[in-house]
Amino acid sequence: MTETDLKNLIMVELSKKGCKIFNRPTGLFFRKTKGGEYARVKIGDKGQSDLSGHRPDGLAFYIEVKRPDGRGRATPQQLQFIKAMQESGAIAGIVESVPEAVCLVFGAKS
Repeated sequence: MTETDLKNLIMVELSKKGCKIFNRPTGLFFRKTKGGEYARVKIGDKGQSDLSGHRPDGLAFYIEVKRPDGRGRATPQQLQFIKAMQESGAIAGIVESVPEAVCLVFGAKS
C-alpha cells in the first residue's frame, strides 16, 4: 500500500466519524507553462503534517502518515511541527494505519 492509499483510507474513515479533514501536500512540484517549459512550484511548509482537520467537537488535529513497512521516517521538521501543534493544544502525531489514526484523533475507546 502506498502512503497516498493510506492517507485516502484515513480520510474516508475519519470523515465517516464526523471529522472535517484535509490533505495538505507539501514539496516541490512542476507545472508546464504556456510556452512548454516547466516551472517549479513550492507547496506548503517544510514539516507540515500530511493531513489536518478537526473533530466534530472542534478540536484540531494534525496527522503525519508513514507507510507501515518502515520505509518512511519523520524528518526533524515534521517532529518539530508535531511538537508545536501538541503544545498549542491540538492533537498531533505519526500514524502507520487507519486504526492508529482513529485512536490518535479520538483516543483508545474508538
